[in-house]
Amino acid sequence: MVTEGAKILASAVPSQGEATNLLHRDDFFWENADEPHLRRKYDILKAHPEIMKLFGPDPNTKYKLFAFVAVQILTCYIVTHYVESNLLFFIIAYVIGGTMNHSCSISIHEATHNLIFEKQIYNTLIAIFVNLPITLPAAMTFKRYHHEHHQYQGVDVIDTDIATKIEGDNLRHPFLKFLNVMCLSMFYGVRPLIVNPKTPTLWEVVNSTTQFTFDFCIYYFWGPKALFYLVLSTFLGLGLHPCSGHFIQEHFVTNQGQETYSYYGPLNYVMLNVGYHVEHHDFPRIPGSRLPLVKKIAPEFYDNLHHYTSWTKVIFDYIFTDGMTPFNRIKRTKENHDAARRRRTKRGQKEHDCVGGAGDGMQSSEEKNE
Repeated sequence: MVTEGAKILASAVPSQGEATNLLHRDDFFWENADEPHLRRKYDILKAHPEIMKLFGPDPNTKYKLFAFVAVQILTCYIVTHYVESNLLFFIIAYVIGGTMNHSCSISIHEATHNLIFEKQIYNTLIAIFVNLPITLPAAMTFKRYHHEHHQYQGVDVIDTDIATKIEGDNLRHPFLKFLNVMCLSMFYGVRPLIVNPKTPTLWEVVNSTTQFTFDFCIYYFWGPKALFYLVLSTFLGLGLHPCSGHFIQEHFVTNQGQETYSYYGPLNYVMLNVGYHVEHHDFPRIPGSRLPLVKKIAPEFYDNLHHYTSWTKVIFDYIFTDGMTPFNRIKRTKENHDAARRRRTKRGQKEHDCVGGAGDGMQSSEEKNE
């Protein structure tokens, strides 16, 4: 039996013609409809209005964020002063440092949706704080682009989560895809600045100033080895690392008729349940700690969707599946997306009313200054 949830996600990919050609593509999947999650949200809430009770921040999440930063800074101190072996240094940077820095990046994502504190300013400040071990200022810039990823999922130019045509044309050989995964942090960090550049905001300046001051202090007081450990942790953790599987898992089309995918595996415990990605796009105002409850309350909307249980296998399959490339993504023009949204507005489906407003899940694509 195909559930209503599966049908809605299926509508994101044409059921005939190009939809059968998942591999060896020369272009993205182009869709005329808007992204599917607004439709799903209304259908799910109609069947399960009690899900509304899950909305709002989870203040307990802040303790996890402090733990991620504390573990990473403590590890940085230990490896700087007590680890002589280069091999052991690298292993620790990969296993502990990489995991903690990726967890810090996911913590920024949680703060971006204002899901840690009621007041937006506190979410902004904790995002800047948890950014510190990553060594590069990313929190405030990510916030601006990520808002657009939700409002305009798959929209050409605006959603910079999607690779460029140059990447799709060239990242085809397993070795090049291996390099792609190894340098994922660079691709995701640089692509928005090229595809959809924006004028820096005051908060981005604050983020950068705070970050580089922290980096200087680490270098000055603990030396270059300490700073190198943090930089290496970011490169490894957001590159060829099991946690990076979510970059591919979330929206790469690997199953005909589905635009977004979830991961239900053990790494969710240190990644704030970011693997529950269909659930997250359906309800961005629900914190990661409560996303498993969404699936439990409304199983008919999730159980029949294709999902993953191993991020390592996701990465392996991307690299070694012949014909799987960055073109395995769905795109839509802004004109088609906006037209579809206007039709939904006439039917009473307000755009992102579950993610808008200060203190809620998200603001508009160009958020207001706090």
